[in-house]
Amino acid sequence: MAKEKRTAEEKTIDLAAQEMLIRADSLGIGTAFHRADDMTACNIGSAGMCCKLCGMGPCRLTKDGSTGVCGATIGTIQARNLIRAIAAGASAHSDHGRDMAFTLKAVANGEAEGYTIRDVARLRTVAAMYDIPIEGRAPEEIANDLADLYIAQFGQQRGELVPTSRAPEKRIKLWREKGVMPRGVDREIVESLHRTHIGDDQDPTHILQHAIRTAISDGWGGSMIATDVSDILFGTPAPVLGQANLGVLRDDMINVIVHGHEPTLSQMIVAATQDPEMIEYAKAAGASGINLSGICCTANEILMRQGIPAAGNFLQQELAIMTGAVEAMIVDVQCIMQALVALASNFHTKIITTSPKVRITGATHMEFDEHRALTIAKEILKVAIDNYKNRGETQIPIHREDLIPGFSHEYINYMLGGSYRASFRPLNDAIMSGRIRGVAAIVGCNNPRSQHDFFHTYVAEQLLKQDVLIVETGCGAIASAKLGHMLGDSLDLVGPGLREIMETVGIPPVLHMGSCVDNTRILTVLTQMVNEGGLGDDIDQVPAVGLAPEWMSEKALSIGSYCVASGACVIFGGSNPVEGMPDRVSGSTDVESFIDQGWEDLYGGKLIFINDPDEMVNATLAHIDKKRAALGLPAYDPNKFGQSGDARMLEFESLPIVERRAALYGASDK
Repeated sequence: MAKEKRTAEEKTIDLAAQEMLIRADSLGIGTAFHRADDMTACNIGSAGMCCKLCGMGPCRLTKDGSTGVCGATIGTIQARNLIRAIAAGASAHSDHGRDMAFTLKAVANGEAEGYTIRDVARLRTVAAMYDIPIEGRAPEEIANDLADLYIAQFGQQRGELVPTSRAPEKRIKLWREKGVMPRGVDREIVESLHRTHIGDDQDPTHILQHAIRTAISDGWGGSMIATDVSDILFGTPAPVLGQANLGVLRDDMINVIVHGHEPTLSQMIVAATQDPEMIEYAKAAGASGINLSGICCTANEILMRQGIPAAGNFLQQELAIMTGAVEAMIVDVQCIMQALVALASNFHTKIITTSPKVRITGATHMEFDEHRALTIAKEILKVAIDNYKNRGETQIPIHREDLIPGFSHEYINYMLGGSYRASFRPLNDAIMSGRIRGVAAIVGCNNPRSQHDFFHTYVAEQLLKQDVLIVETGCGAIASAKLGHMLGDSLDLVGPGLREIMETVGIPPVLHMGSCVDNTRILTVLTQMVNEGGLGDDIDQVPAVGLAPEWMSEKALSIGSYCVASGACVIFGGSNPVEGMPDRVSGSTDVESFIDQGWEDLYGGKLIFINDPDEMVNATLAHIDKKRAALGLPAYDPNKFGQSGDARMLEFESLPIVERRAALYGASDK
């Protein structure tokens, strides 16, 4: 029996994406959405019960008490599969951090063309955290020492990762007690692979303890390094005006899309598009100029720093090419579909790979080198401009939306208190009083097996109504941006208490905090909230929840696990990679139960999988309310607030003078 195909509306809630999917059908071209409909997921593999780690298998365990050829139980196999996914995700984000550290080293030594240290204050702040001398020293000297320290974190064999010192003191002590303090990024990832080789670690609990250690090396190691160095080199984000969705493409301009995750390339492409030489070259080709936009987390990187528009998130990479208006899609690493090359052959778009780590058969490869960064960026742009003459029929959706991105933890600190009183005190006070019920971080990917963008935006909207402050990163952030949730005039989305805060501070309902590697900013915010006081002495006491409603990548599992290790409750939508029967015959651990209740008992955080969006919302609110009660905070009461702030003042000023007096003084109408 043929699998039922979904309509465009069932595949995505995004109007621009729907238009492109309809076009794909009319042209007979498949996309990830179509392939997801055609492909039936293996329910054994998706639950982590298939082992192919040696040549005696693959072993597919389908019955209670069954084992692999070597005797491995369901619990052992699930734990091995999960830790390998976490290790792969940690390696992707941490390798990003390694490359950024090497770039910082090159910039410090004057060896990286086109780059400068944009945020000296951030450089000095980060260096001072590690006791690197800063007084009387040039930025390049400080940067050189910081780069050396950060590079050393990857190959370090003993001791503790230096960035972990930025976690709450109580959390650091817990990691040491549990034996999960990471020693070096590469060491923990390599050990994950060693432990899961045939004949090695066979205790699910023991395996998953090292999964926590590996994840911490990502969140409080490689990823944190990546964010630090990006801010130092390209500037710490602050609010700017941007736009999002396929409507940002231009019919009269050279359209170039950068897609991937490493900002070293994309930032230099931004610089090249603004070079007068390149602009004249584009005009000579018959275009009115160069229009740059981004896909995925590269989009977030250039959006939050320069306001360069985002053409879309993960599932829109193919749809952007479907417009027929893209001269070149320039990619580096992570989340790049191999299908792009075949799809682009139906149009004129060139797919240009740039990373020494990533090549795609049939794509044009122009390897990027930070030492010749601007020169190579211009060479790549010229290829795109020369391709303009080959453009055929175009169909660019009109849909695009304004947004305000750039809410780094530094800017949140500033916006709550100004230059002289920067503090998280107002945020903590708002949570303690109940104006803000709690905080939710909605992050992660898109998955074509669910309705594109629906889970991200529906969960956000429901939580906002319940006075939950929302911060977002990655593709989830772009989903909210496309619906206008990142604008200050969208206050009708939120509950009365949260609305008071937003009117007073002047912020949008959903705060854009950057790319998926920037989830470390969320860890920093939670740590600052703890250090500010009033919400406990560790992250696990803060009324906060992390959500990845449409997850699909191994990076998401690493992110979720390091947030759990930090003390957070994390809720994933979609498939559960460890769902299934525990091995009751041998008494092995039920892995699904262990990453939920077991991890919560050990670290105060847990990882749970919920498919229904309303259940996600209810579980989030229940966890927030549980944490409020444990802190002795007043129970959430939506009727308590909403009669103060700007909205109340406007209402008051609209009253007749007699009624105003009565409201103020209890006077009669005489």
